[in-house]
Amino acid sequence: MSVRVLSDLLLLVFVTAAAVSDLMRRKIPNRLVLAGLLAALALHGTLGAPSTLLDCAGGMATGFFLFLPLYLLRGMAAGDVKLIAMVGAFAAPWPTLQICFATFVLGGLMAVLIVSWQGNWRTCLRNLRQLLWPLMARTAGLPPASTPLHGRASVGNMPYGLAIALGTLLVQGSNYF
Repeated sequence: MSVRVLSDLLLLVFVTAAAVSDLMRRKIPNRLVLAGLLAALALHGTLGAPSTLLDCAGGMATGFFLFLPLYLLRGMAAGDVKLIAMVGAFAAPWPTLQICFATFVLGGLMAVLIVSWQGNWRTCLRNLRQLLWPLMARTAGLPPASTPLHGRASVGNMPYGLAIALGTLLVQGSNYF
């Protein structure tokens, strides 16, 4: 079995466990993410070429920095950011970028389905307006005036670990089909 196949199988195990945990408890355990990071580093450090460790670090950074702004905007939890960094440790920077974009699309579709199912479109659109208004005002040259979100502004939480797992499966699975 090649290092790439072993890496993809281990990655599949870790993202599946994270998705199940996120679905059941709405939490991705730090121990799971840390175990995945250590497994990726051990696998690439012992069986891969020296450049593989650079790909590992580059993939981690790619995933982390693409998801960090969403965490800072309170659009996702820290566990999701850590999970995509772990995914990047198994994949190189380019596949991690593809996984992130696939995850964004799948997460957006999941969000539309959840908001539609719950019938919270009005609250969702109000939240989008409140989040985007300061950016639009600055772009138009108006003084920035941020408006705080209401106390019950959230339209619900979403198991984004599932979107990450599906995005990973879609991108990494395309190598085999």
